[in-house]
Amino acid sequence: MTRWWWVRHGPTHAKAAIGWTDLPADLSDTVKLARLRAALPADAPVISSDLIRAKATADALDRERLPDTSALREMHYGDWEGLGFDEIATRWPDLSHAFWTTPGAPATPNGESWDGFSARVVAEIDRLNGQHRDIIAVAHMGVILAALAHATGLSPDRALAFEVANLSMTRLDYLPEPGVWRVGGVNLQL
Repeated sequence: MTRWWWVRHGPTHAKAAIGWTDLPADLSDTVKLARLRAALPADAPVISSDLIRAKATADALDRERLPDTSALREMHYGDWEGLGFDEIATRWPDLSHAFWTTPGAPATPNGESWDGFSARVVAEIDRLNGQHRDIIAVAHMGVILAALAHATGLSPDRALAFEVANLSMTRLDYLPEPGVWRVGGVNLQL
């Protein structure tokens, strides 16, 4: 069994589409970080997205580190990076509507589709399953939702209905025999 302890990075306070934009995390909530640290297994290694907001959050957990990976980056929003959601809807009305209401194949201009993004995340999860009993993965909301969709078979639009707050924990357990997933909790606020 591999128990995945998914942690969303600290907040960036950005009010825009921030995927691969490398913004720092606000890690000033030391009480919340201490509660999160105490809830995670002490001997589990930490893997992180290679973006600074996730790396800094992973560092704050004070655990053994696996190499950071671009496979756990947030979705790449391409030309939408850094733009407010109202501006995106105004400039690309049809595409933005399709992208958010029927996620899957629609891709952002010069960015990723949900399908491509999810395939990248799932490949990394499948690669790591079975290598450790516990893995703490510090990543982004979209990555955690892609992992949840993979584990539960949810469609992308159903997965996007879940909230994943900053510094929350989501627990997903992979049981290799019979090859199924178990959900231990989503968006747990500690």
